[in-house]
Amino acid sequence: MQYISYYDSPLGKMLLAADEIGLTGVWFDAQKYFARCLDEAYEEKEIPLFADVKKWFDVYFSGKEPDILIPLHLIGTKFQMEVWEILCTIPYGKTKTYGEIARQIAFKRGIRTMSAQAVGGAVGHNPVSVIVPCHRVIGTNGSLTGYAGGIDKKIKLLEIEKAKGWHKDGNS
Repeated sequence: MQYISYYDSPLGKMLLAADEIGLTGVWFDAQKYFARCLDEAYEEKEIPLFADVKKWFDVYFSGKEPDILIPLHLIGTKFQMEVWEILCTIPYGKTKTYGEIARQIAFKRGIRTMSAQAVGGAVGHNPVSVIVPCHRVIGTNGSLTGYAGGIDKKIKLLEIEKAKGWHKDGNS
């Protein structure tokens, strides 16, 4: 059974979803792929995990790095899971390019190259916004190339973290 709750963030309302294993989704209202992995049958209920998730977001949106470990239950293809695992290793306030993630996967698999565009597709389908930090992934020249929640939110999230190495226009 999946459960849902809502969080009113400074960037807009967020839908939270979880099951008995962990957090399965976090989406900004009206974002691309909104509630994509939400089961047809779910219950709106304040389970203990949601209290931890809301506390995590309270700390995050106050401009600090949360130290609360949120159990996740991500469901995706093997490739998506590989990409999302790498996203979880990008430190607070840091960024990584799609190309760097592609090279990391290629190295791990023992192959010469991996498509940065394929990585971009997996990043874009990340079901747990912010906590699985897909907003920390940028283009090769530091450009902000897409975010399911909207580029405006990606900019705000990177500003909250005081992240370096990105540019609104990709130049400089």
